[in-house]
Amino acid sequence: MHASAALDRISPSPTLGVTTRVNELKRAGIDVIGLGAGEPDFDTPDFVKDAAIQAIRDGKTKYTNVDGTPELKDAIVAKFARDNSLTYTPNQISVNVGGKHSLFNAIVATVDAGDEVVIPAPYWVSYPDVVQFAGGVPVIVKAGPEADYKLSPEVLDAAITPRTKWVILNSPSNPTGAAYTVDELKALGEVLLRHPHVWVFADDMYEHITYDGFRFATIAEVVPELYERTLTVNGCSKAYSMTGWRIGFAAGAPWLIKAMAKLQSQSTSNPCSVAQAAAAVALTGDQSFLKERAAAFQVRRDLVVKALNAIPGMSCPTPEGAFYVYPSFAPLIGKTTPKGVKIFDDEAFVTYLLDDARVAAVQGAAFGLSPAMRISYATSDALLTEACARIAEACAALK
Repeated sequence: MHASAALDRISPSPTLGVTTRVNELKRAGIDVIGLGAGEPDFDTPDFVKDAAIQAIRDGKTKYTNVDGTPELKDAIVAKFARDNSLTYTPNQISVNVGGKHSLFNAIVATVDAGDEVVIPAPYWVSYPDVVQFAGGVPVIVKAGPEADYKLSPEVLDAAITPRTKWVILNSPSNPTGAAYTVDELKALGEVLLRHPHVWVFADDMYEHITYDGFRFATIAEVVPELYERTLTVNGCSKAYSMTGWRIGFAAGAPWLIKAMAKLQSQSTSNPCSVAQAAAAVALTGDQSFLKERAAAFQVRRDLVVKALNAIPGMSCPTPEGAFYVYPSFAPLIGKTTPKGVKIFDDEAFVTYLLDDARVAAVQGAAFGLSPAMRISYATSDALLTEACARIAEACAALK
């Protein structure tokens, strides 16, 4: 017996691996600051917790419809109308076990061997692996700091072939925090309108975490002609601090939603009934806390960007959203640590930070663009200040 060929095509999630390592070090009593986890440090709002408790008391603990309760689907329909000016019906909504599950279902349900999926790099770690699991070919296109970490229309056009099935757009982005403006989305839309066989996977998970008055938009909203071939994906994890509740959702063509439900019926079946009840209340309840939390994240972003840019050899762009920065540090590659270890790539650099400075970040190689690292600033101002001081000291010690 051995692992399947499909499993051999993928790797364990590097971001989850960093989180596991940090938790192990903390359990061993080591003072480590974890900046690797992609989750808010804020707690789930009390009114959402109360809804979950009430759902348990009301006996909402049984199987539900495979891809979501009618109540949650109605709440998601209302959310898309309110936030995105997008009109969907419940048969266009899929509720999944987190956004990663939405990605998995959509790709596995549509991608055949040899089909291509265009993925801008840096990318969320799961995109290429899920495509490879399905037998598809990830077509990685560079969207580096010189392009503000965004896919340009010219690069997109050049990447599309007759085998292209999807292009993935993540805005605001994990890992860079870069977000597409309305005009940038329209320009990408013009390219896609010339290629009617290409579908769009719009990952909007960080929609509510934007800064400096940035106006979030999603491509089906600003390019209505793409509505029929766009899967608009979102969830409760980031904005509502519900990462552990595992509720993601997607909206798109009824045939695609049905295909995703078919796959889900033979894999996870329904998402947790109690989490679904809580998610429905999260999406329909008071939304005012979203702006308050985004404002707190903006303060942290500014703190981290300023501190990292003050370190010689490090360059950190200012992101428009999410809670990550993606500093590059090419001048530090090739240097040597005080223990005599050569920093030959960004993985060696983040290993050095963890072992010597006790700060955990994720290497850029995991996201397809090096030399860089992803830092999550979803933690307290005090810890961020201390972490940046440790990083500065570790960089200064390199020879």
